[in-house]
Amino acid sequence: MRRSFACLTLLALTAAPAVAQDVDHGRALFQTHCATCHGADAKGQGPLAGALVLQPVDLTALASRNGGAFPLERVLKRIDGTDPLVSHGSPMPVYGPYFEGVANTPMKLPNGQPMLVSEPIADLVGYLQSVQSGD
Repeated sequence: MRRSFACLTLLALTAAPAVAQDVDHGRALFQTHCATCHGADAKGQGPLAGALVLQPVDLTALASRNGGAFPLERVLKRIDGTDPLVSHGSPMPVYGPYFEGVANTPMKLPNGQPMLVSEPIADLVGYLQSVQSGD
């Protein structure tokens, strides 16, 4: 019984898409928690950008700066704080406790491995994926 449950759980995780549960919710989260630094258009020109040690990047060009592939694992780790940025003075995002949540939403990495994240992070990343430019 345990073995079949474990197999079903693994199958569910590996079959999970790399998109958000709710892109509209991700957009709202971005506007509330990220636009101050990254800009309402996600291009890195937010009103507080000048106060940061490192200037925010154009988040609409993440895929184009990564050979056309959205750098999913790197973005997830930046948001969840496992790959912090000095410009924030603390792990990204400043609103970390909100994004921590329960890591029960699987996102499939390009190498096929699942990564469990909180639902708000999945939604936010889904939004970021949706705003990638074709440049």
